[in-house]
Parts: sequence; structure tokens; C-alpha cells
Amino acid sequence: MLLFGLEPDCRLAAALAAELGVALAPHEHRRFEDGEEKLRPLVDPAGADAYVLLGLHGDATDSPHDKLLRLLMFVATLRDHGAARVTALVPYLAYARKDRRTKPFDPLGLRVVAQLFEAVGPDRVVVLEAHNLAAFQNAFRSPTVHLEAHRAFDLAWERELAPRVGDRPLAVASPDPGGVKRAQLWREALEQRLARPVGFAMVDKRRSAGVVSSERLVAGEVAGATVLLLDDLIASGETLRRAAHALRRAGAHEVIALAAHGLFVGAAAEHLADPDLAAVLVTDSVAAARLPSDGPVTAKLRVVSAAPLFAEVIRACRPGRPD
Repeated sequence: MLLFGLEPDCRLAAALAAELGVALAPHEHRRFEDGEEKLRPLVDPAGADAYVLLGLHGDATDSPHDKLLRLLMFVATLRDHGAARVTALVPYLAYARKDRRTKPFDPLGLRVVAQLFEAVGPDRVVVLEAHNLAAFQNAFRSPTVHLEAHRAFDLAWERELAPRVGDRPLAVASPDPGGVKRAQLWREALEQRLARPVGFAMVDKRRSAGVVSSERLVAGEVAGATVLLLDDLIASGETLRRAAHALRRAGAHEVIALAAHGLFVGAAAEHLADPDLAAVLVTDSVAAARLPSDGPVTAKLRVVSAAPLFAEVIRACRPGRPD
């Protein structure tokens, strides 16, 4: 097995290698003066079961476009040099939010990304918490695996959440109607695991031309409860801040925000510092580099690893194991 991590000093890649008990396979990454790049493995991939990990989020150095092309070209290179199987591990999938047309002549970004993956031919694409699961599965015609981020929070339950929840009533909430299914699935899993009732709530949210408006409407009973406010990602944090205000006005004792991907763009540090958000949990799919190294947000931010979820897929799908 060969495991490549294409992001320098990637926390998730290192954690995944440790989880699997392997070393990251070496590769060369050259940047030329004209902006072009070259990536190549420094070990022979012929006959290998190869896994390539790269999140497609933008950062201070590279755009999502840069990373997408880098991943596709490296997958194609492994194919060209005889890898028996190549699996793309994509902690954060770029353009997953652009899964439908909302304005005239809109692109379908998710479908285009899926077509690009299909063109280079990975045997499988593994994605952590796509924005819309049905849209993700419909966009890709090649084999995919979707990992639910709430399972990473389950693994960290005793360390990160159980001390805060205690014996207090518990509820899982969605910050908008689009995330209802995601929140309901976790509520059902928690209720079974904890062997006690777990409530459900949804906060109203509407968006038009990039402007978010949220009313005070909360559907569900949250009075006196610790509310786990679950979303797929945190961009500016405005949605979660508004939802936390609504839940607290509805009587919630405490609101904990959880999301697979912490993008933390724009005024995220300001929004997430709001006292109505008692804590913020994200996975290590995206490095929290945009947040200040100190301050109120950093003090209440916790990062849990998604490495066990990716390792589970790799172990289950190794050659000789049933897909």
C-alpha cells in the first residue's frame, strides 16, 4: 500500500499514516517560474494499491482550482505508471455547495468536478461530509464513499462532549432546513448509543443574493437542553451565530456548534466569539489557519480527527476485501 499526502505538513495525513501504521510515501512537488507545477511519486507505483489525500479548500498559498488540478494530475500519473488501484481521499470537496442552479445560466460546479475525476479514472473517491449527499451521489458516476462527520464527533464523545452534556437534556439541531437529514441521522444514532431520549430542532434560515436572513422560529423543544448544532461546514460562522441566538431565546441551556469543515473565512473569528456559542468543534479536514492564534474563538475551538474514518475505509476496501 502507498499513502501519499499532497499537502505539506498536513495534520490529517500524518494522523492517517499513524492510524494505519505506515509511512507517507515520498513524492516530488516542483513549482516553475511560469506557475506550472510537476508532481511525481518517488517510489515505483507499479502494481500498488495507492491512496492520495488532498483537501480541496483554498488557503494562503493555493486556490481550490490549484489543488483540484494537483490531485487529478497525481492520480493520473499513478495510473500512467501502473498502479493497480488508485483511491482519491478528499477531506473537503470543492464546489460541493454548487449542486443546483439558483440563478439564470448558473454552472453546476459539483457535476463538473465529478466529470473531471471521472476523466482521470480513480477507482474510488472518498469524501468527508459532502454538502448534499444525494447531489454528491448523483453527480459522480464512478464509485464513491461518503463519510459522515458526526462519526468523528462520536469517537471524541467521552473526551469532548460528555463532560459538557452530563445528565442535562440533549438535542441535536440543524441551523437551516437543508441540514435536517444530517442532524436527524445523528440524533437517531446518539439516542441509540446513549440509551436516552435526544431531541431534535431546526432553525429557520433563508438566503437570497448572498444575504442571510433568519427569523426567531425554532421548530422543536430545546428548553433547558444542551443543543448540538450540527452543520457540514463553517464559513463566516454567521449562520451558526444566528441559529445559536434563536436556540438560546427558545430556552436552550447551552449551544455547541459542530461542523466537518472549518473554513473560517471573513468575520468568522468575530461571529464564533459570540457567547451564545459555548464551544466549536470541527474535524481536521481543513487546517484552522485563518483564525487568530489566541482570543476567545481559539479558547473554545476543539479539533477532532477524521483519520479513523478514512482508515476504516482503507482497511475495508483493501484488495481481497469485499467492497
